Amino acid sequence: MSLNVSALADFNNQIAGELIIKMVYAGSTMEYVTIQEGVKFQEPINLFEVSLYMQNGTCVSTASGSATFTQRTIEVCPRTSFDALCLKDLDKKYLGISALAPGSYNETFALATQYSELLVNQFQKANDQFLWAQVSGSTSTFGGLCATNGLNITISSSTAGVVPVPCNAASSSAANILTLMDTMIATSSADVADREDLTFFMSVTLFRNYLTALRTANNYWFDPSSVTNRGGLYEMAYPFQPNVKVVGTIGLQGLNSIKFGPAKQIVAGTDLLSDFTEFQLWYDINTDTLRHRISTKLGVNIAYPEFWVSTTA
Repeated sequence: MSLNVSALADFNNQIAGELIIKMVYAGSTMEYVTIQEGVKFQEPINLFEVSLYMQNGTCVSTASGSATFTQRTIEVCPRTSFDALCLKDLDKKYLGISALAPGSYNETFALATQYSELLVNQFQKANDQFLWAQVSGSTSTFGGLCATNGLNITISSSTAGVVPVPCNAASSSAANILTLMDTMIATSSADVADREDLTFFMSVTLFRNYLTALRTANNYWFDPSSVTNRGGLYEMAYPFQPNVKVVGTIGLQGLNSIKFGPAKQIVAGTDLLSDFTEFQLWYDINTDTLRHRISTKLGVNIAYPEFWVSTTA
């Protein structure tokens, strides 16, 4: 006797497998820079410098020199993410069993933790892209519409004082990137040579070129364990320069661009710092949806352009 099972679909236990969420390389430039809170729209970065003038020390009676106060402006962009999920859409799928509580009132979502993790992850990535690649007046996917540019434009030859260094695909390749970076260090201002926050910022792709260059140059002193992942940022010390770090950020991904200067003289403006770690997730009984809202303000500028070096195409 044989069994007739032709009317049954082949079995596929969809609720047995693990749900793998799509976490991405996020980046966290905010970790390196100076944060200015309480910015609702525009605020100045207040700067103070002294020009000391030395004179012959005999019977000096003429005041010479200057103390100068200047300002550079931060304008923040209001940025919001909002979505509403109708959980009833899961009833017809395997997720209706694994992700929803029994009953027709779907107020509990078993994947809320994973959903929250993905939101934070994507938010962090969007922030780094905004800080570096935002273009003035753009309504790009990075979010925001304001009159200030991201750091890729601010730290470039378009800003008076920034030192340009020629660069193309060949000079930033693994074969030549160390020479390019040495040139940028040599070109930078001696006035900041002793700062502990001197940092190269580059794309993840160029950071990989940097690692390849180190390995190729001398396998004996390259220490792979010195490469650290700090909140989605690759970081490594620059050999023979103990106060210089190299950082690979998603914010510059796709751009053949390297920036070098004192990271703490980048100022990121925001309304409240905790807005970058907190968001709202709630069930709305009026629309029968699970909703989230992320609302922030973000802008960026640099204090002293003359202390920065940037590659140019």
